[in-house]
Parts: sequence; structure tokens; C-alpha cells
Amino acid sequence: MNRWLCVHASVLIGNTTSTRPWVKYEIEKAYELNKGIVGIYIDRLKDQNGDQCLAGANPFYQIYTQNGARLSNYVTAFKTRYISSEYAYNDIKENIEQLIEEAIEKAGTY
Repeated sequence: MNRWLCVHASVLIGNTTSTRPWVKYEIEKAYELNKGIVGIYIDRLKDQNGDQCLAGANPFYQIYTQNGARLSNYVTAFKTRYISSEYAYNDIKENIEQLIEEAIEKAGTY
């Protein structure tokens, strides 16, 4: 699992993620460095107040590849099918390893 730190970038997608300049910068930098990139929507998870977060826009949609395509065409943005926070969390936990491995395999191909 330590190799993941150097070869991939995970983006937790919340309500305001796509509007954050540093998030955009980090995604662009990961793309430039040919790292695997994966997004995970967290809108079904509970926040610090116990409320479910709101869904946000896909942050990869506003970033373009060298061939002019949207990065969102290539990067997986995982969204759980579960509504309950507990089931959503478990779904993310069960899928995250495979999502990261797939992102690493696709790195540098777009």
C-alpha cells in the first residue's frame, strides 16, 4: 500500500471540492506527473454534525488533457449506490483498493 502514495492521487468529492483552487492545482499536478487519479464522492457520508453532506460537481470536468478532452472522460469518480451513510462508508471501504489499482493502471494513458 505504500507504493500508492507515490503513484496516485485520491480526491474526495464534496459539495465545494470543484471550486477549491488548491484541489484543481493538485489534480493538474497529478495529471502532469502521470499519477493515477481517482475521485470518491462523499455526499452520502455524515459530516461532523451528523448530517449527510451535499453532492458536489465533478472536479475533473473543468480540467483538460493535452489532447483537449475533459479529464472527467478518463478519471473514475466513484459514487456509491447506497443512501445510508453506514452502507455508503462500507461500500467505499470495500471498493477503494480496486479503484486505486485501476487508477494506477490508467496513469499516463490520457
